[in-house]
Amino acid sequence: MLSGGWCRAAECGGTGLVAGLHNRLAPGRLGRANGGVFTLYPAIDLKGGRCVRLTQGRADAATIYRDNPAEVAGEFAAAGAAWIHVVDLDGAFTGAPQNAAAVAAIAKVAPRMQLGGGMRTREAVAAALGAGVSRVVIGTKAWEDEAFLREVVKTHGDKIAVGIDARDGFVTIKGWVEKTATRAVELAKKAESLGVRTIIYTDIATDGMLVGPNFAALTELLGAVRCQVIASGGVSKLEDITKLAALAKQYAHLDGVIVGKAIYEGRVNVAEALKAVR
Repeated sequence: MLSGGWCRAAECGGTGLVAGLHNRLAPGRLGRANGGVFTLYPAIDLKGGRCVRLTQGRADAATIYRDNPAEVAGEFAAAGAAWIHVVDLDGAFTGAPQNAAAVAAIAKVAPRMQLGGGMRTREAVAAALGAGVSRVVIGTKAWEDEAFLREVVKTHGDKIAVGIDARDGFVTIKGWVEKTATRAVELAKKAESLGVRTIIYTDIATDGMLVGPNFAALTELLGAVRCQVIASGGVSKLEDITKLAALAKQYAHLDGVIVGKAIYEGRVNVAEALKAVR
């Protein structure tokens, strides 16, 4: 799975969101899938059909940025984004997808999209892929049910990713509400052993806080697995993104980074960030 008061619509509307908004493969590790390019994943979090952001995953700390998520996705695509990261927050909290209409609308304009939040049944996974989602992110269910994860990976292959949300190094589930006794690194290794090719690692303590990524925790995870890893949480400025891109030269399986609040707050310009990491 992968992230204040209410935003003033006039400040968040229109195209201003985007306008303001030595690679060596380590032995035995998978390289990046996107042609070797470090990928920027602009994020759209859905709550009640609208585009919002949470602070540290707290449902009571939501900021509404836009009423039309598909319009936002179109702006990201126009800026050059190859992927868009989407989270159904209502689905994450309730355990079942709640924003199907918004997801379908985004899928029509997004070059490729990955979706997480409430993906806890085979039917939900199949429905998302059938609606045009390129990759489904399994979070809570990956921790709860090894057999389920094995089955959906066998059925859908690299269209399945595992989202690992961690606080203080331990996996947190059900919309970041429950902290488990499982270390993030342990779950990552287990997911990889079951055939998962992409892991999305979110550091909850930094998510939505604009304080910079948790490089220590990310590096620990990168050293533990060989599959692709996508970083999430804490990005506050372009320099954070370029530092992660530099880290990807050491760890070629660091596929990219998810960026949300920094874009919506005008701290990161999508087109400029894409240019900086190419």
